[in-house]
Amino acid sequence: MTKSDLIKEYKSYYKAGIKPERVSFNKIPYLTLEGKGAPAGSEFVDKVQALYPMAYGLKKFYKNMGKDFGVPKLEGLWWVEEDRPALEVPREEWHWKLMIRMPDFVKEEVFVSVQNEVAEKKKNKLIREIRFEAILDGQCVQMMHIGPYSTEPETIRAILSFIDENGLTVNGLHHEIYLSDPRKTAPEKMKTIIRYPVK
Repeated sequence: MTKSDLIKEYKSYYKAGIKPERVSFNKIPYLTLEGKGAPAGSEFVDKVQALYPMAYGLKKFYKNMGKDFGVPKLEGLWWVEEDRPALEVPREEWHWKLMIRMPDFVKEEVFVSVQNEVAEKKKNKLIREIRFEAILDGQCVQMMHIGPYSTEPETIRAILSFIDENGLTVNGLHHEIYLSDPRKTAPEKMKTIIRYPVK
């Protein structure tokens, strides 16, 4: 049986330099679940805990079909519904879309079938809110943030300065890929890719 490792298969997607850089990505399938509130707040935690059983349910289905895959890193899109910069808006007002990338061979009809099974088994109504969708980031500027989430503004400023200096404009949502597990990694060693679609 073959086992797909998306992190090794798509190295450029899960790597970033310590300086801003331009990258490009095609449309990618994800499991997604939207919410609102502070990161690590109760809604955020509950929805992370709904997303992973869905991902592992699909993994189990495809493994039984001879196409196993490793569940990759958690990701998130972030935005606010005000004209103010996000960091000036209370964290309770932040909107987010949690995401887990899926292999290209995962099909919509399989997702729907497995979603029903997992929601029933886990008795978790949030699982029924999960969507299977393809998202196109296209051209992006990204950078590796090393350190706690609280120091991300420094990295964001560097990215936005690079975008401005190169005559680009932001063309999508703030995108983060969480390479480190905060439960197992010292804050100063945490690694998070920060990515902005541009045009």
